[in-house]
Amino acid sequence: MPVVDVNPDELRELTGHDEKSDDELLDDLFALGLEYEGRTEDDDFQLEFAPDRLDRLSVEGVARSLRYQYGDDRGVYVPSTNDADWTIEVEESVPDERPYVTGAVIRDVDLDDEALDSLIQLQEKLHATMGRKRAKGAIGIHDLTMLKGTAVTEEGAELGKSITYRGIDPDGDRFVPLDSDAEMTPDEVLRSHPTGETYADLVSEYDRYPAIYDDIGLFSFPPVINGRRTEVSTDSRDLFVELTGTDQWTIDHMCSIICYALDARGARVEEVEVNYPDRTLVRPDLEVREKTVTHERIERTLGIDLSAERVIDLLERSGLDAETKEVGDDEVAYEVEVPPYRVDVLHPLDIVDDVGRAYGFNDLEPRYPDVGTVGSRHDRSKLEDAARDVLVGLGFEDLLNFHMINEAENFERMRLSEGDSVVGADEPATILEPYSEDYTMLRTWALPSLMMVLENNTHRAYPQDLAEIGFTAHVDESENTGVAERRTVAGVLARHDASYEDAKARLQAIARNFDVDLETPATDHPTFIDGRAAEIVMDGESVGVLGEIHPEVLVGHDLELPVAGFEFRLDALE
Repeated sequence: MPVVDVNPDELRELTGHDEKSDDELLDDLFALGLEYEGRTEDDDFQLEFAPDRLDRLSVEGVARSLRYQYGDDRGVYVPSTNDADWTIEVEESVPDERPYVTGAVIRDVDLDDEALDSLIQLQEKLHATMGRKRAKGAIGIHDLTMLKGTAVTEEGAELGKSITYRGIDPDGDRFVPLDSDAEMTPDEVLRSHPTGETYADLVSEYDRYPAIYDDIGLFSFPPVINGRRTEVSTDSRDLFVELTGTDQWTIDHMCSIICYALDARGARVEEVEVNYPDRTLVRPDLEVREKTVTHERIERTLGIDLSAERVIDLLERSGLDAETKEVGDDEVAYEVEVPPYRVDVLHPLDIVDDVGRAYGFNDLEPRYPDVGTVGSRHDRSKLEDAARDVLVGLGFEDLLNFHMINEAENFERMRLSEGDSVVGADEPATILEPYSEDYTMLRTWALPSLMMVLENNTHRAYPQDLAEIGFTAHVDESENTGVAERRTVAGVLARHDASYEDAKARLQAIARNFDVDLETPATDHPTFIDGRAAEIVMDGESVGVLGEIHPEVLVGHDLELPVAGFEFRLDALE
């Protein structure tokens, strides 16, 4: 979860509620779903955000949400924009790996120290979340007065100014990057500049690097670093915002969030034309989207009775607009308008969530469901509890890890390749648009999660015997959903004398407790040491693997002592 520093005095100023104490502000922020994590050395609030509400990654966005909550603002607000005076010309030489660009011009912004710090923080947090550490989208913010645009003319009349997005050779034109006094080529930046070294992996494999030019020369090397010539300071009043990336939708919405934050500071937003070889876009994209949700669904989900007028009032207090319409057999539905900064609204349930939050989740009265059945434990749940009791009895500490992981942790750091015919190497169910690089897929096995826990526990005493009964999944076209879901039992023994025999002894004890026949024929598995790994066969069916973890896996997880482990399907114990 991202944590954002917010100055409470700025929050009071931007909301227009100077009378609010810090405690009252924290209560109001909690009602919005923002968790208080403490204070910085400068006495700013540290707030933890749900990763979907990226519009709240700045004090301006938080203030906007509070003004809606207080009822000071209502409905959809879209900043007015001036016609484009600047264009971005996109050349065909732009790298295919990073073909998209967008932007906006910001006029008459008042950047004091607090406002500049907030803008920098918003840029960094958008990079870390929606931009996937700049891989999917990167933001460059420049002092417009330091740019010299190429004149755009037609029949002798000057129509505006332009900058150019193009691809250049790694040893192409030189420029002075931020935090440097020396001119460098892009390749020298990647090799010699601290920021360049940090983000070198994003572009180092490209044949040509992305670059942005004005009439003077190269001034931005996205997604790595801007040039020092256009550096923004508190004296800057007009800004040029440019974003490049691998997806037009992503960078357009990142741009919208920045424009809304600066609009809250009293700035004027000016359009920019983006001229691709085959089309022209006018940006920023401040188009309002529409979603439809039925009245019945709102009441059923929240468990309360609401009039149509009350629903529209709650939607307007959420920063949305709505009109009623009839659907089906006299059923009432709402056409809801969603502002461009709300990148989290993807489904009608997101609208229902806004209605519930505006109503006040703490004001919802709990009630018993009108269901005439008697609840009982599921057979699988009983089996899980029985298996946990046995594991704890064998000295394991029971864990509950996240079901989501990333490809590097699930495969690469375990010496696996997707598609290998071994346990854990099945095709993963991946997330199409993940908000974080850390969680891009459902794990295909649980051992990587246990290894990550050991990696984070190197400061604790040994031995460490850890186990988890957890959820795993992989793509399986034979399933109705296209994904096979399983519960697996995984365990690791981390100690100076951990061995294959130790892991097998625990496994034999588990098999005896559940009265299943156990066989462990030798096998090969990249995660385990050759000759020290075995297949787990229960009642004649292959259900898992055990062995001593390979030294390369141990070193990759900063472990300095042996680890033995196993993993098998929970249903094998039935």
